[in-house]
Amino acid sequence: MAQSILDAMPGASTGTVVVTDPLNFWAGKRVKPRQEINAEPVFEPATGRVLCQMVPCGAEEVDEAIQSAYTAYLKWSKMAGMERARVMLEAARIIRERREKIAKLEVINNGKTITEALVDIDIAWQCIEYYAGMAGTLAGQHVQLPGGAFAYTRREALGVCVGIGAWNYPFQIAAWKSAPALACGNAMVFKPSPMTPVTVVILAEIYKEARVPDGLFCVVQGRAETGTLLCHHPKVAKVSFTGSVPTGKKVMEMSAKGVKQVTLELGGKSPLIIFKDCELENAVKGALMANFLTQGQVCCNGTRVFVQREILPQFLEKVVKRTKAIVLGDPLLDGTRMGALISKPQLDKVLGFVSQAKQQGARVLCGGEPFVPSDPKLKGGYFMSPCVLDNCTDDMTCVKEEIFGPVMSVMPFDTEEEVVQRANNTTFGLASGVFTRDISRAHRVAENLEAGTCFINNYNISPVEVPFGGYKMSGFGRENGQVTIEYYSQLKTVVVEMGDVDCLF
Repeated sequence: MAQSILDAMPGASTGTVVVTDPLNFWAGKRVKPRQEINAEPVFEPATGRVLCQMVPCGAEEVDEAIQSAYTAYLKWSKMAGMERARVMLEAARIIRERREKIAKLEVINNGKTITEALVDIDIAWQCIEYYAGMAGTLAGQHVQLPGGAFAYTRREALGVCVGIGAWNYPFQIAAWKSAPALACGNAMVFKPSPMTPVTVVILAEIYKEARVPDGLFCVVQGRAETGTLLCHHPKVAKVSFTGSVPTGKKVMEMSAKGVKQVTLELGGKSPLIIFKDCELENAVKGALMANFLTQGQVCCNGTRVFVQREILPQFLEKVVKRTKAIVLGDPLLDGTRMGALISKPQLDKVLGFVSQAKQQGARVLCGGEPFVPSDPKLKGGYFMSPCVLDNCTDDMTCVKEEIFGPVMSVMPFDTEEEVVQRANNTTFGLASGVFTRDISRAHRVAENLEAGTCFINNYNISPVEVPFGGYKMSGFGRENGQVTIEYYSQLKTVVVEMGDVDCLF
């Protein structure tokens, strides 16, 4: 089944694909909706046409998926770590083998360029491969106690974990959440964004093909109502959510009622600090990478670009020149460097931010307008030209709020102390960046920035070996890296007495 839609991908082009297969998956197979009511159209961002219909799951379907996952968890959690590793390695191999087809389907559903989507799929299989390598290393500790007694700890699975994904990295986020969960012996029920429901089901089929127990990775479709059912279900042990701060707060509140563990990867308004002693060409490239990947729809983007005053004119000249040269258009073409935003409402929202910025005194140096490609089939797509804003101040809306679109706000600064204080003056704390040749300054600034990640002389690289997560209202918990094992497992202490019981009574 994993091959059905994928087999059509080599010959597929923008505007030609229609998805008719069921988008739910549990008990080892795709599952048709019980009722076709409340179906919502899913649009292809590059053309604006309907790609498929998303039918949300109700209470009975959510319960069925979770029961299926729980049954699989009971088998999977009893397997040796090396047994789980072999299955996960096979899943990674299958993804690697079909990366071009999966990436193409991701582009059609998401709107990003094929160049970026291929990287996303590679990161996905690398993540599964990485945690496969850790599955056999999970171990506890032995503690010697007086009188020959001892204790030991066991690292055990949590049970059924829920993953709730975002639309900017549909396949990759599902891998980021499922890989550590499965490595630790858990099952996962995953709800993708209702705007990008297509590729996560491919991941479920690949896990099935790799011979996980039926039900170990389930997919349920839906909006907030389905997410609420998942968060409240008594058999769910943990919820991992990627998305907006307001929704993250609701997930945390709902999960608290059942005392469920929670990982939240939320929004950001990250600072990128460029000192006058930087390698300017690299700083410009870093600013472009920090703002325009996935049409600017990246939570950790460095959208507040602070440039030391002495080099601001040179920086702006170079960054505007390169921004104007970004090739927009059909995201399936190799030469395209920016595709379409996810939806018409999102496009309108981002354009509204640009309009508001101009009203508040910002100067548009380039872009910030709807873009209509010359290809007739793309005329209904959700494109906009990438935008650079100058003359920005810290109190402007475009500087304070997450735009989630291709909009870079540039501001001057004078001193290190000043810029660090301004950079930290936000409720967010997901990422940050600094460009400088001064190694002492680089590490000093990294230490003082209140963010879960700090990039030095680069931006927006995401190796699976490195933990990712936020400070403050950007969330808590981590994805990727060794530490994430702690967020998908729990410790049991076993105390063993080797002598007689010392009783006070």
